Amino acid sequence: MMNSPPLRCAVALAVLTLSTLLAGCTEDAGSSAAPAAAKPEREKTHLVEVATVRRDELSLSRMYTGSLRARRVVRVHVQEEGRITALPYFEGDVVRPDDVLLQLDPILLETQLQRAGALRRESEANLLRLERLSGSRMVAEDEVLRARTAVDVAKADETLLRTRLGYTRVTAPFGGVVTERLAEPGDILERHDHVLTIADPGSLVADLQVSEMLLPHLAVGHRASVRIDALGDAPYNGLVQRIHPELDASTRQGRVEVTLAPAPAGARAGQFARVTFRVRARDRRIVPFSALRRDTEGEYVFRLGDDGTVDRVRVRGGRRLAERVEVLEGLADGDRVVTKGFLGLAAGTRVKVVDDKRAVEGKG
Repeated sequence: MMNSPPLRCAVALAVLTLSTLLAGCTEDAGSSAAPAAAKPEREKTHLVEVATVRRDELSLSRMYTGSLRARRVVRVHVQEEGRITALPYFEGDVVRPDDVLLQLDPILLETQLQRAGALRRESEANLLRLERLSGSRMVAEDEVLRARTAVDVAKADETLLRTRLGYTRVTAPFGGVVTERLAEPGDILERHDHVLTIADPGSLVADLQVSEMLLPHLAVGHRASVRIDALGDAPYNGLVQRIHPELDASTRQGRVEVTLAPAPAGARAGQFARVTFRVRARDRRIVPFSALRRDTEGEYVFRLGDDGTVDRVRVRGGRRLAERVEVLEGLADGDRVVTKGFLGLAAGTRVKVVDDKRAVEGKG
């Protein structure tokens, strides 16, 4: 059955009304979304703290370890051969200056000295006789000259034997402690044999190897603090006594001797010592250690520019003391570097300083 014209008109009118309603809904949605998309986002503010780069004295405190040794040591060698008749001191015994350390049998040399004295006296008598005859022109002048030479030789022989006889008696050159005894009474010694070793316990020094970076700040007389493990934690006063002129090319370290002033009771050569030096490295460019950043390429900082943005600057750090560190390259005096607020910070970021009063402070 075919639709009647009035029915077809009613359907067309309904479709047109529905289309108009749908179009109106679409325009309302679009008009309401447009302002939301066009609204600009609020810019975030990156807050940071900064510090000003400046120069200051950087105090350094470094501890080095070494061993104690006696600076004044004598190895007693004999200068004459012979049999030992007296050797009274043993290891650990205390000797005073001029104490007799060693006595060799002197009989042979004493006999030779007596013979040399007799020959000298004979030569002197012969010379006196020839000089009287020479005044009467009864002997030649060259014969008198030979007689004078014989007297001189006899005197030299006597002096030589007297000196050798003195070598049979060895005395202590200074007060100290016997550390080695290498012979016994009755032993036959050859010339230059080593018999005893004496050390002065008051000349103890700590022998150290220190960094080449510290050496320019040390001088003879520089004070140090010395701790000896065997004697507990008490610090003792020390003074730099000697700085050796050459460095070890493999370790870049130099040898320094620190004397104990005075040596404490119980200190002995060979003990383990810890020596602390405190020096002031002048005119160093320093920043807070918290400003220093590191990545795979090395060290860097974020430097604040005049336009309020930060840039990333490569630097080379030096010595660190507590919360400060020196900067050897990359920054100039007066530069401002970020010390806090690194999360999300990148080169070119505009920042707001919340604390610009923080500088490198603290005494070295």
